[in-house]
Amino acid sequence: MRVLALDTTTRAGSAALVEDARLIEERVGDASRTHAERLPHEAVALVESRGLALSEVDLFAVASGPGSFTGLRVGIATLQGLALVTGRPLVGVSVLDALGHLGSRGLASGTLVAVWIDAHRSEVFSALYRVGEGAPFASSRLVELDAPAVGAPAATLARWSGWLTSDVRFIGGGAELYADVIGRVTGASPVTLGAPLLAGAIGRLAEERALAGEAIGPGGLRPLYVRRPDAELERERRG
Repeated sequence: MRVLALDTTTRAGSAALVEDARLIEERVGDASRTHAERLPHEAVALVESRGLALSEVDLFAVASGPGSFTGLRVGIATLQGLALVTGRPLVGVSVLDALGHLGSRGLASGTLVAVWIDAHRSEVFSALYRVGEGAPFASSRLVELDAPAVGAPAATLARWSGWLTSDVRFIGGGAELYADVIGRVTGASPVTLGAPLLAGAIGRLAEERALAGEAIGPGGLRPLYVRRPDAELERERRG
């Protein structure tokens, strides 16, 4: 199965081509331009650079969130459009899941992986997983213990207090940013990936999920915002 994957949750983002669970190529986006300015060109150019046509892509995969509201909307709309014109299915993948799988590499079964992404406003987007027996990117690789959420770092750790007695690896930009809080509360030192490209992991996870029957039509994908958009909150306040 050939998968074209896209991540637009960060300023640069990334695009990747995955085939039969192998990462063929992954490219960082041009951070000097907005996602709206450079898409869908960057994604299409990646496919064409391999001598392929869009019609030869079997599945489209996109980061469903959390992240920049504008970036999410542009990325999802781009791959919804490509899926629509080619008649191919689509899979949305949480970037928390993608980071969790990347962070689980080399860890023994039973180890916890805590993913923190900077959500600004002194908060983090978070999810907590336990490493299972599965191979990397397999559905059985991670067991979700705490679903995607947003909150203050100390409050997140307090919510996880019953789990953090086990070995735990913290990963992600939010973990790096709030390393002092993590160390003070848990004694753990966060392990971070710097600013990893996520499209390749998104593509491999999407292929696994499509083979399990979880692919959908382009109109069925919904963003994983976690935090409600400011505009929505303001409308509610005024109402």
